[in-house]
Amino acid sequence: MRRGVARLALVCGLVAAGGAAAAPPVFKDADTRAWWAITAHLSSDAMEGRDTGSPGHARAARWVAGRFAAAGLKPAGTQGYLQPIALHEVKVEPEGTSFSVWRGDRSSTPLRFLHQISVRATEALPATLEAPMSFRGYCSGAEMGADMRGKIAICFGGRRKGVPGGGERVEAAAAAGAVGVIAIDDPGFTLEPARWPDAYARSVGFKGAAAPAHGDMPVMRASPSAFETLIEGSGRKAADILALGAASQPLPSFDLPGTLHARFKLSTRDYDSDNVLGLLPGTDPALAHEVIVVSAHLDGYGFGEPVGGDGLYNGAFDDAAYVATVIRLAEQRADKGFTRPVLFAAFTGEEKGLLGATAFTRAPTVPKGDLAADLNLDQLRPLFPLKILTVHAVDDTTLGDTVRAVATARGVAVRKDLEPERGLLQRADHWPFLKIGVPATGFVFGYDPGTQAESRYREWYQTRYHRPQDDLTQPFEPQAARDFNSFFYALTQAVADGPARPTFNPGSPLAPK
Repeated sequence: MRRGVARLALVCGLVAAGGAAAAPPVFKDADTRAWWAITAHLSSDAMEGRDTGSPGHARAARWVAGRFAAAGLKPAGTQGYLQPIALHEVKVEPEGTSFSVWRGDRSSTPLRFLHQISVRATEALPATLEAPMSFRGYCSGAEMGADMRGKIAICFGGRRKGVPGGGERVEAAAAAGAVGVIAIDDPGFTLEPARWPDAYARSVGFKGAAAPAHGDMPVMRASPSAFETLIEGSGRKAADILALGAASQPLPSFDLPGTLHARFKLSTRDYDSDNVLGLLPGTDPALAHEVIVVSAHLDGYGFGEPVGGDGLYNGAFDDAAYVATVIRLAEQRADKGFTRPVLFAAFTGEEKGLLGATAFTRAPTVPKGDLAADLNLDQLRPLFPLKILTVHAVDDTTLGDTVRAVATARGVAVRKDLEPERGLLQRADHWPFLKIGVPATGFVFGYDPGTQAESRYREWYQTRYHRPQDDLTQPFEPQAARDFNSFFYALTQAVADGPARPTFNPGSPLAPK
């Protein structure tokens, strides 16, 4: 929303449809009005998209810490309310990075970086890459064959069950002696279509962590339009191959007539980025060692490649709105408390690989054995009435029964994830808790296929997810936001005041071994 820093009172009253300002949203209660004001502040241009390690993120972290303090939470970080996480960043700089396809007649066709092709950022990337290319279907080990040494493997980037994933493609290419991999977007994966441009080509990890496997191999992603350029002159039709892949049909293998020429310019830097943590002690000393975590992620994308002339990725519903929910819960319950302690967490680095939550679960600021559950807020978009909730790990822990009871009382149906191919369970901050054996869950606004709710959901992912358009001017339903926040407040109370500590259900594949 980099169109000048709007006045808070103005942006709080803007909801746009089709790019035009609509009537201000009507908030029927003070809590939802306060929730939106916090959302507006955290996702305003002044916070610069809260990119991990950025000045905007640091300002947002200090502001959230101030709200936690004003609510009466106790500092629960390693430095007051803050838990700094030491990170290392590698960035492929747009200036100085280029891609082009050269042919035998010495003609060349450029591929536009971040708009048609991108590359995994690793410190071991070579300065240049010049190699012939070969299309190898889905890039399984069997498809690689014995003649890939010194070539770039072009792969159909399928995301369906039964085809190799990204890591498997890289392993197969490396084993065959390939010098690079390009995965072509699957145009048939309509559950979450690939989109361009990418905001940037950056990787962020823990400072001192080991380099990724095969980090010296350029691992690239390309659009269907780039695929047409890559296979030009091969006698094959890109559309036909993509259609076969989209239908999970067998794919041909063939060498391409062109050579890929690429240059990579890298930059690196080290920095700290903060988790924000505040503790509300429990009212029952006997349950002091059963801490319930309520969490959302503070970070966003920050500045990136412009979309529609806007290069600031504000991150209003991903995830400023749900940091706001965590803050509002703290402000309403700090005086009353809960039976069990509740740790309020705004994690950093979620968009860079769940870094803040992972760092916390590796070195929690309360004893690890005291972590009883995590209720995480992400992937939530109040775009239509709340009638259905998709609940992650709903059948894996006793949290699922509590969720069902609270939701049913509000007329909300609870479902497990009907689109597991998207991997949403592993893509939000509840996942690091589940990995260390702590019951955890997260939520998605659900819908029935073919409904207007599904249409709104798909449109949001296509046009606003990880885009500058996820800003304060987007359309949403205040009543849906109110209903979810009310549900979440009640759920936290039911878990924190419940008769038993949450546990994994027998037979759950996520249960600690």
